[in-house]
Amino acid sequence: MNVRSSSQLEHDRGRWDMGQAGTREERAAETRAALLDAAAVEFAGYGYAGASVDRIARRADRSTGSLYHHYPGGKKELAELIVRGQPGAVQVQGPAVGLQHLIDITLAWACQMVDNPVLLAGARLVGEQGDFIKGSDDFNSHAQWTEVVMASLLAARRRRELRAGVDMQGTARLLVNACTGAQLQASMESGPARVDLPGRVVEAWECLLPALAVPRVVKNLDLDVDRVRTGSAPLPVHPAAGGAAGSGAQGGGSAAI
Repeated sequence: MNVRSSSQLEHDRGRWDMGQAGTREERAAETRAALLDAAAVEFAGYGYAGASVDRIARRADRSTGSLYHHYPGGKKELAELIVRGQPGAVQVQGPAVGLQHLIDITLAWACQMVDNPVLLAGARLVGEQGDFIKGSDDFNSHAQWTEVVMASLLAARRRRELRAGVDMQGTARLLVNACTGAQLQASMESGPARVDLPGRVVEAWECLLPALAVPRVVKNLDLDVDRVRTGSAPLPVHPAAGGAAGSGAQGGGSAAI
């Protein structure tokens, strides 16, 4: 008979416990992601006031108790996570830097607004954030996106792509406002699919670039929407921000890029 020593049994028990812990952590992560995805779809369709915790749980195929276990703040916490995670929800193809990277961010955002539930939810929630974000005067999606734009403009300045005297803060705000307005207008004129949004963003860049970038840079920048639809593995726009993937939802509102 092969008798295992007590130390061997303890070792095996420890390995089993670690395996169980890993499985529990994986299941918890899957549940949190499923709930966040479901919340994004719910908010995109109903906004904050109309969203139902019970429907979110059912969409995720989880119990309401499970939702409150992982998100004790309920829909308030879920809504805040989604709004704060907007930049991380946009995926950009390729390793472009400076102005080209900024162009790619805006075009990827415009294309992904069609069916990305986190971005669609943001379109509904951005105007309602005072209902669920404490101290919302100190945070808003427009300001968050302005910081993302500023990061690329600073990189562009270091690369000497910008004209002398460019007001980068003003330019960042202008671009965010232009994209936000383009999204709203596209939603009004072409419906929830916003099929003409990428073209509207390209048009905004065509007007802005001559005043923003030096001529040698302007002629080499690529405004082809297809470059953000194909290519290498997607890169996060804002590594510090989180986002959730999911499938289709419809929403109106004014999404800040």
